[in-house]
Amino acid sequence: MDLQALLLTAAAALAVALLLGPICIPLLHRLKFGQRIREEGPQHHQKKAGTPTMGGIIIVVALLLATLKFAIASTDVVILLVGTVGFGLIGFADDFIKVVKKRNLGLRAKQKLFWQAVVTVALFGLLWWHRDELGQTFSVAVPFTHVVVPLGVFYILFLMLVLLGSTNAVNLTDGLDGLLSGCAAIVFAAYAFYAYQHTEYDVALFSAAMVGALLGFLYYNRHPAKVFMGDTGSLAIGGALAMVGVLTHSELGLILFGLVFVLEALSVIIQVFSFQVFGRRVLRMSPLHHHFELSGWSEWEVVLAFWLAAFLSAFGSLILLSR
Repeated sequence: MDLQALLLTAAAALAVALLLGPICIPLLHRLKFGQRIREEGPQHHQKKAGTPTMGGIIIVVALLLATLKFAIASTDVVILLVGTVGFGLIGFADDFIKVVKKRNLGLRAKQKLFWQAVVTVALFGLLWWHRDELGQTFSVAVPFTHVVVPLGVFYILFLMLVLLGSTNAVNLTDGLDGLLSGCAAIVFAAYAFYAYQHTEYDVALFSAAMVGALLGFLYYNRHPAKVFMGDTGSLAIGGALAMVGVLTHSELGLILFGLVFVLEALSVIIQVFSFQVFGRRVLRMSPLHHHFELSGWSEWEVVLAFWLAAFLSAFGSLILLSR
C-alpha cells in the first residue's frame, strides 16, 4: 500500500460526507432534532439552540462506506468498526433521549456505564480471540523507554480505562463550532501516518477515512454551524481513537497525540476539585475552551488556537514516537 491509497480513502470519505450533508441536515430539521443548550454555559451560546444535532451520523456513515470500500475485511477493521459504531450507538441513544424525550441528562450514568462495559468486553473478546493474528501481547509500552508492562487478562480493565478516558475527553472538547471535528481530523491524520509507518495498513486506511469524514462534516459544522455532531459523533470518534491507539500498540501515546483532549478533560477535573475542596474556581469556566471564550477571545480565535495546539501535539508526537 502507498500513500496514494490513504489520500484516495480520505477523499472518498470527504465526498460522501459532503453529499450526506444536504440530505441529513434538512431531515434532522424536519424531525425537530434540535440542540438544547445548557443554561450554565456561556450565554451567547443560547442563540445556537435549535441547531440540528446528531449529525455524527454523517461522520459514521462516511467512515463506514470509505473503510469498507478501500480497506481489506480484516480483524483490525472489524475491531475498529465495533469500537466506533458501538460507542456511536451509545451516543445516539443519549442524544435521542435528550432531544426526543426532552431529558437533559440523556442516558443515566449507570445505563451509559453498562453499555460502555458491554462494548469493551466485546472488543476485548475480539482482541483475545485474535491475539496471535494481531500480535497482541496485552502489554503496555511506556513511550520513550524500553519499559513494557505485561497485564494479561487484566488488560480488559486497562482497555476500559482507555475507552472511557478517550470518549469522555473527546466529548468534552465538543463545545464550539468546528472545534472537535477540526482537532480530531488533525489527530487522525497523524495517526494515519503513524500506522502506515508501522505497517498497520488497515488502521492507516481507517484513520484516513476518519480524516475525510471529519473534514466533510466540518464543512457544515464550521462557524456558524449548520449542524452539531452530538454524542453520536463525539463518542464514535472517541471509541475510534482509542482502538486506533490499541491496534498500533500506542495506548499511552494517545495522551500525546490527543493532548488537546487530555487538557480539556483535566480542566474539568481541576475545576471541580478546586471548587469542592477550596470553594473557588481556577478557570472562568470549564472545559478549557470556555475559559478562553470568557477571557475575551472570539469563538473562531479559540478554535484556531486549539487546532494549532492539536497539530503541534499530534505531529510532534508522530515525529518523536517514530524515532
